Amino acid sequence: MALFADVIVDVPTLQTNQPYSYKIPERFEAFIQKGMRVIVPFGKGSRTVQGFVVGFSDQTAFSGDIKEIQSLMDNTPVLSEEMIALGRDLAYQTFSFQIKCYQTMLPAVLKARYVRVIRVIDEIDEDLLFDLFKGRDRISWEEAEKADSLDIVLKLEKEKKVHIDYVVTDKSTVKTEKYVRPLLSYEQLEEMKMGIPSNAHKQLMLLNLLQQMKKEEEQPVTAFKEHGLALSHIRTGEGKGWCEVVDKEVLRDPFSDITFDQSHPLSLTADQKVAFDAIDKAVKTEQHDVFLLQGVTGSGKTEVYLQTISEVLKKDKGALMLVPEIALTPQMVERFKGRFGDNVAVLHSGLSDGEKYDEWRKIERGQAQVVVGARSSIFAPLKRIGLIIIDEEHETTYKQEEFPKYHARDIAVWRGQYHNCPVLLGSATPSLESRARAMKGVYTLLELNERANRAAMPQVKVIDMREEAKNGNRSTFSDALLSELDKRIQRNEQSVLLLNRRGYSSFVLCRDCGYVLECPNCDISQTLHMDTKTMKCHYCGHEEGIPRNCPKCTSPAIRYYGTGTQKVEEELQECLPQARIIRMDVDTTRKKGAHQKLFKRFEQKQADILLGTQMIAKGLDFPDVTLVGVINADTSLGLPDFRSAEKTFQLLTQVSGRSGRGQKTGEVIVQSYNPDHYAIQKAKHHDYDSFFKKEMNLRRLSEYSPYYYLLKLSVSHENEMTAAKKIHEFIQFLKPSLSKQAIILGPTPKSIARTHNRYHFQTIIKYKKEEKLKEKCHELLLSTQKEQAKGLFISLDYHPLDFI
Repeated sequence: MALFADVIVDVPTLQTNQPYSYKIPERFEAFIQKGMRVIVPFGKGSRTVQGFVVGFSDQTAFSGDIKEIQSLMDNTPVLSEEMIALGRDLAYQTFSFQIKCYQTMLPAVLKARYVRVIRVIDEIDEDLLFDLFKGRDRISWEEAEKADSLDIVLKLEKEKKVHIDYVVTDKSTVKTEKYVRPLLSYEQLEEMKMGIPSNAHKQLMLLNLLQQMKKEEEQPVTAFKEHGLALSHIRTGEGKGWCEVVDKEVLRDPFSDITFDQSHPLSLTADQKVAFDAIDKAVKTEQHDVFLLQGVTGSGKTEVYLQTISEVLKKDKGALMLVPEIALTPQMVERFKGRFGDNVAVLHSGLSDGEKYDEWRKIERGQAQVVVGARSSIFAPLKRIGLIIIDEEHETTYKQEEFPKYHARDIAVWRGQYHNCPVLLGSATPSLESRARAMKGVYTLLELNERANRAAMPQVKVIDMREEAKNGNRSTFSDALLSELDKRIQRNEQSVLLLNRRGYSSFVLCRDCGYVLECPNCDISQTLHMDTKTMKCHYCGHEEGIPRNCPKCTSPAIRYYGTGTQKVEEELQECLPQARIIRMDVDTTRKKGAHQKLFKRFEQKQADILLGTQMIAKGLDFPDVTLVGVINADTSLGLPDFRSAEKTFQLLTQVSGRSGRGQKTGEVIVQSYNPDHYAIQKAKHHDYDSFFKKEMNLRRLSEYSPYYYLLKLSVSHENEMTAAKKIHEFIQFLKPSLSKQAIILGPTPKSIARTHNRYHFQTIIKYKKEEKLKEKCHELLLSTQKEQAKGLFISLDYHPLDFI
């Protein structure tokens, strides 16, 4: 038996990817496993920290005193062998620490404070019951630890005589139901009846129901209520010693109040069948391959996903299905629950911590084999994976912008290799990197070039807003768009309007002195929100009242400029008073379940127009939507980002695809001040291939991805000079590891130079092959920890998507 455990410890100011050796106390030897969390002493004094057991050994190279593991935090591993290995690789690839990677993989509840309760579920030795359990049927983990009896408890758990429940101390994340348990035998309860008056109907009813139960059986209070008994009647029986009422934690089902209509497989088109056969072959032969399923909007990619997953389930394996954001989850969940029922678990940020934990446990216990969720669900604890799908693979939301800065696509490929299973990337507008890999044969390209119902792609009309202004129209809406919106209302059809901005106006400006109300913490103007009557900063969250006079010159000539979703909604209602409008943006979808409710209202035709931000641009399928309008198509074109044209093309193509998905013909109206831009013109003709060729040529000439790898080094500090000085130092530190072929851009202040009262600088390194760079970056990360503890922030991003 191993004498030592290798533990990755969590010491915020002194992180390392090297495990520390700890002696395993004899009482834990039979129970400790890889992937468990432990509490260990660290450093001098009585300081203790958490850690993850990542390995065992029977000897150690450390010559000093080896400290002992103090306590086990888990009775079973929370990380599998796969997750331990993934965390190790992820830390290396993303310039992070393993401890952070492991914590990222777990649900929030396992990072929060909780208590463990040891509950007796089978007969145990009487002496033990009274010595350790004090005659009770449950004790806390801390009580067992204090009695130095954790080894006994773990042995009992292995023998299935006790069960260890995790109970979160924050009651808001724990769902309990009241259960009733009889304390007397059938005969004893019969004796109790003898002393009850014949007119005490409720008490007699309670005794009868208790007699129908076994002594240790538990029934929910709701079962008693069905017989006319209230909790007060049961409490009376509890007071007489007949029974006891206990609170029992139950698994939450976030969809318990929703009925999903069962769906059946549809006939596949010829293109769908070709795609299905290729993926299914890889599933059946357990062969890892990465497929890029490029299909026009409405081509039936989801049906290919569903039918392939059906084949995976026949092999008794699981499937991971990722969607880019919560807005897409409701419709996707509906389709998957309709096809696979309770075999589906859902993981996304719209669920409470408790709901996420319960869904995670369903997966971990094997009670659900299909996982649908957003980015972090790529870490779902499925044990036998047969297929991983990333829908709308081009979306930037698959990249985490906090440590570890992973991309879900990279994790999907890693897990696909680990499980020898295919990975399926789906999109109507694949990222240039993915399409380039498909062209080189790194990925296998599968194409769906027609809509599944043979419907024509919507006709796209581009309106030059400069001409509108010349003709005297200075409103948000072109005459053509208003006219078409009105027609749809008359025909009882629906429309979708996209505006890539939220809030009421983009800024407040004084017309006398030119003052713009900026955030005191960030170099960005505040945004007006009429629903809360406040000015808000969308970066740091600062909030203040709307000024009546200019704070600088006290002039009352202060006006609101720009266009936000709230303002557009008001203006639209004035132009079309008969229109029923649903606004969908970050502000209207803050509450839990808001996405689902708004989509359901629109689906039930309780509104004529769905107005929203990017969240309505993709993946949604409403057969009565025959018009899509895009306000300010140029918004993303003006961003200082080499991907701005790609993002504009993708957004316009995706939102255009919401039109004409049913039997009715669709139309799209795109409003632009730059109508001749190639991204807008290629999107107008649904011409991905032509856009891809042009954009790739520009990327080659400008030496950007996918022709070059990119590394972004960011530094921030409360003192501007300190931040500027440090980033120069760090570049000089990295330079010796770079060849002459590497290109260094910067350092420069970020486009928004100050946020959260911190000054930001960044530099970009472009390279094709730099063998020493990764090691040097890790060296930099380790050597700057003390400075980071004093307020310096440093970030290394190996595949940056954000340059703003």
